[in-house]
Amino acid sequence: MKTITVVTPCYNEEDNVEEVYRQVREVLAGIDGISYHHLFIDNRSTDATADILRRLAAADSRVQVILNARNFGAVRSPYHAILQADGDAVIAMVADLQDPPEMLREFIRRWREGAKIVAGVKPSADESGAMFAIRRLYYSTVARIADVKLIQNFTGFGLYDRQVIEALRRIDDPYPYARGLIAEIGYDVVQIPYNQPRRKRGITKNNFYSLYDVAMLGITSHSRMPLRIATMAGFALSALSLVVSIAYLLLKLLFWSQFPFGLAPVIIGVFFFASIQLFFIGLLGEYVGAILTHVQRRPLVFERERINFPGPKGQDHE
Repeated sequence: MKTITVVTPCYNEEDNVEEVYRQVREVLAGIDGISYHHLFIDNRSTDATADILRRLAAADSRVQVILNARNFGAVRSPYHAILQADGDAVIAMVADLQDPPEMLREFIRRWREGAKIVAGVKPSADESGAMFAIRRLYYSTVARIADVKLIQNFTGFGLYDRQVIEALRRIDDPYPYARGLIAEIGYDVVQIPYNQPRRKRGITKNNFYSLYDVAMLGITSHSRMPLRIATMAGFALSALSLVVSIAYLLLKLLFWSQFPFGLAPVIIGVFFFASIQLFFIGLLGEYVGAILTHVQRRPLVFERERINFPGPKGQDHE
């Protein structure tokens, strides 16, 4: 009998957690030869999500719950839950039902055939064309500049064998870009395409800052290309400035009275180079911030409560 742990992170998902629990239960109940746990990690929701999870856990011992001491963000909390899962395989899926639970059958089938990683990739989605185009541009850009071969259109929805989970545990990253770490490990990945449906209940908790944070994390964690571009741009712009200054001097010497000196080129040039400098200083700051996060070595999450885990109910786990 193989064991599966389904990991579902949630924050203010009172409209969805019970439905995702029900659908996962129906899917896994129809698969022979496995037992499962459904592990929810709540990122200090301010609605009734935690109360619903307590009720589900009281009615079904297969439901495990981790309640965080505070909101630790959309990067650290899900990754912490994956590391706490004890199944022979771990399936990561979000609570908003945009990761279709019926795909779990195919994930498990491929895993039984020997795949260590089965990834759900979304070549299409029921969202605005502009937003989907931006996402695809980001995925393709990061894939081009990354030091490892990243999976495009992959959000983390997928199945991971116990060997993969143990490899992730050994990496011990305090602020992980999980999609990049999956590529870093190097196991072959079976990709299952799907169309991502539109959220039906509740509203997305992603805002510009959270999306920007994940985007920059993907770039700074797995590529030094932006730093090299900054260096090359510095040389190129320096050479351009030298050429322009020499051309301007020659024109002034040849046409002294007809060619006015003018302040406009000076002002435009100053603002242009200042903006370039600020951009690359900010980029460098992102890398420095990533270094600081790794040096501090803070735990991924502090927990305030665990439900339906082996042993005594814990407090303040790291």
